[in-house]
Amino acid sequence: MTEEKRIIRRQRVLKSGKIIFAEGNSVVDCIIRNLSVTGARLEVPTTVGLPSEFTLLDAHANRQYAAKVVWRRGETMGVEFTDPPEDADED
Repeated sequence: MTEEKRIIRRQRVLKSGKIIFAEGNSVVDCIIRNLSVTGARLEVPTTVGLPSEFTLLDAHANRQYAAKVVWRRGETMGVEFTDPPEDADED
């Protein structure tokens, strides 16, 4: 069994999300598989071509997170949030 290295435990979820980059000109659908205030695990069609930093939109909660990729394995990636979440519907 692997040792948990996270300070804050992530909650298992199944939410639709969007990875937004290139100043909002590129969007890739994803599935958010676990989530905490510090990061998330995402499933994407491919991690190839995705930048190391992007905005993650949690479509269910309508919240945006500035995210940085920590690891990539196949169609899965782990990200940490670099800023507190912002409500997507705020100006």
